[in-house]
Amino acid sequence: MISYGFEKQTDLPFGRALEVVSEELKKEGFGILTEIDVKEKFREKLGIDFKKYIILGACNPPLAHQAILAEENIGLMLPCNVIVYEKEKGTGIAVIKPTAAMGMIANEKLRGVAEEVEAKLRKVFDSIP
Repeated sequence: MISYGFEKQTDLPFGRALEVVSEELKKEGFGILTEIDVKEKFREKLGIDFKKYIILGACNPPLAHQAILAEENIGLMLPCNVIVYEKEKGTGIAVIKPTAAMGMIANEKLRGVAEEVEAKLRKVFDSIP
């Protein structure tokens, strides 16, 4: 178990798990700003084959706005990353804990926003079978 995120393994095939994660993020008000295909980038940049591994950069615009108002440079920590990757049996899913990521910043207003974002991301995580 990691201290800076939520992680689980699902029996869903990789492609379906990626769809479900994207759908559940949308239900909680998150859009996907970036989608990094690590397998493709490793093939392109390093010439190596790697397992399927996608990094989604998820953003909830109203909460991102609140975070930036609370701490102007918080954009260094945005967006919230969610990963979906192949495992030996099934698919791995991990979601950042914003309270852990932003815990190094001493700003109470930001902490409240981080807790709200984390609660939404936890709902996304818990909804994945």
